[in-house]
Amino acid sequence: MKWEVVIGLEVHVQLNTVSKIFSGASTAFGAEPNTQASLVELALPGVLPVLNKAVVEKAIRLGLALDATINQKNVFARKNYFYPDLPKGYQISQMELPIVEHGKLNILVGDEEKSIRVTRAHMEEDAGKSLHEDFHGMTGIDLNRAGTPLLEVVSEPDMRSAEEAVAYAKALHTLVTWLGICDGNMQEGSFRVDANVSVRPFGQAEFGTRREVKNLNSFRFLEQAIKYETQWQIETIEDGGKVQQATVLFDPDSGETRMMRSKEDAHDYRYFPDPDLLPVRISDEQIARVKSEMPELPAQMKARFVDAFGVTPYDAAVLTGSRALATYFEAVATASGQGKLAANWLGGDVAARLNREGKDIAELPIDAERLSGLLVRIADGTLSNKLAKQVFDAMWDSGLSADVIIERDGLKQVSDAGAIEKMVEEVLAANPKAVEEFRAGKEKALNALAGQVMKASKGKANPAQVQEILKQKLA
Repeated sequence: MKWEVVIGLEVHVQLNTVSKIFSGASTAFGAEPNTQASLVELALPGVLPVLNKAVVEKAIRLGLALDATINQKNVFARKNYFYPDLPKGYQISQMELPIVEHGKLNILVGDEEKSIRVTRAHMEEDAGKSLHEDFHGMTGIDLNRAGTPLLEVVSEPDMRSAEEAVAYAKALHTLVTWLGICDGNMQEGSFRVDANVSVRPFGQAEFGTRREVKNLNSFRFLEQAIKYETQWQIETIEDGGKVQQATVLFDPDSGETRMMRSKEDAHDYRYFPDPDLLPVRISDEQIARVKSEMPELPAQMKARFVDAFGVTPYDAAVLTGSRALATYFEAVATASGQGKLAANWLGGDVAARLNREGKDIAELPIDAERLSGLLVRIADGTLSNKLAKQVFDAMWDSGLSADVIIERDGLKQVSDAGAIEKMVEEVLAANPKAVEEFRAGKEKALNALAGQVMKASKGKANPAQVQEILKQKLA
């Protein structure tokens, strides 16, 4: 039987506000345990929550970017459950009337674009954290994270492969960091993904029973968890078993999921409106002001890059993978007039060097003006690709411009036809066997001879001219 996987994601986006959603306590990461928990987070009797206005405006910003409905009246609810890191015994969240509904996010999987529906995004407070290590068999509770503002972004079950799920998660990650509402640090828990996974016979309309894989904090783990869970569910059904609705955890060491608890439904949490918080009312003027402050979005910039700089849709998608990369590319492409060459270098030599050194684009030691100077020298024939790589490495380490390095190290490409012709004649005279092999039909011999000419020129001869003159002499 052919099976189809059905995936929906719930993503917890930690908003980068200075203070918490309902108190003035700091949200800074890494403080000593329980030093950033106010009386509100500690749930002392009589304290009241006060909504952080910045949280609302960041939620509006995401709603606009998702082309979603912004509910101008939305309410907070109490989600009731017991857990040691939840002192109130409930989490303040949104249920019936969330701030954002009915949006969409386009993703690219290979060459195929697909639109994923976003059901809702609602504001809520984070819980604290249970610490199980270094406590001699006991569990410690750190409430620093309690009350940190979150947007929970819930998709429809529109994804049909692990690859689509990862593409959606990456696109959302790009969007929230692009908008400046989240730092996107997955290791610190700023962007956490829950995956709802079910399988069904291909062609069946009804969904299968889903299992929710919780707290995936890397795209690689998300892909591994979905693939394992999909295969586990298929094998369970084919062996005569039945998938039970459940919440499971993914173990990166074993690559397997394990059951955490039977899955609850919304009614199990006994949601009801929070009596301490008035409904949130958003005016047309507030939405208009937030909209006026929005940056150009990745999808819009991607289309513009294709039109303005002649790059492929795939390259444009890569270049808009982060706002910093897109800004850098546009500066280089505009200054050099070499859009395609800029895309090739940023996706090739620049990306490789950054990966090798464990840096991101913001840490690139070559500014846009200097890189554009290098590309101009490639385009005008001053540098071959090989020489350009040498100049690039020298620029990385020295802080000098391409022109200064070319002059200092004598790296200008030789394009003088007479000088190249003389080198070609000397190489042909010194390699009669290779000449004979080429004339006997061995094309590889031409490359060998070209290599000898490049060696004689110390890599400075124009490769295209070398090939052309060699062919003329061997004709």
